[in-house]
Amino acid sequence: GAEGSTLMSYFSKNQIQALKPKITFSTLRDLQCPVLESNELQGKPDESCSTEELFEWLGAVWNQVSLDNKSSSFLSTYCCPQPNTVVEKAFLCTITGFIIPEKIIHLLEQLCCYFGEPKLAYWLTLTVHGFADSPVSWRESEHGFHKGGENLYNFVIFRNLDYWLQMAVGTNDDCPP
Repeated sequence: GAEGSTLMSYFSKNQIQALKPKITFSTLRDLQCPVLESNELQGKPDESCSTEELFEWLGAVWNQVSLDNKSSSFLSTYCCPQPNTVVEKAFLCTITGFIIPEKIIHLLEQLCCYFGEPKLAYWLTLTVHGFADSPVSWRESEHGFHKGGENLYNFVIFRNLDYWLQMAVGTNDDCPP
């Protein structure tokens, strides 16, 4: 109604415009991936990796850290946790911008449908990062920003539709109940 047109005229008068999220796709070839078992959160030696090892590995993949542990590498000697397997092709999609919770839920539902057809993948992951300088972190809680402003959660979805939910927050924040 009238409020909507007033709001729109305010935005246009002050040269404020809506921005669409930026979407990038990349294909990772011959990627070493940790072996995961949905019912083994702590992992088992020589059988599967733990949730913590996966979370660290994901950080390395997102930041395009080499996983080959070469002694000549000045930047990193990190390697994929054991046990692992080499995946011929992995897809990484990054969406940058403000995304409402309903869109995240829809994306999560669509990812779960991925396993509806026979696929070679045993698991997939969806990670949502909040803005480091966001005024709120979880629900109505004020977001404490000391150094890093960490504020993220990660779903690992398995072929049988079991899932892990990992959350990371800064030292001045609490995870939601």
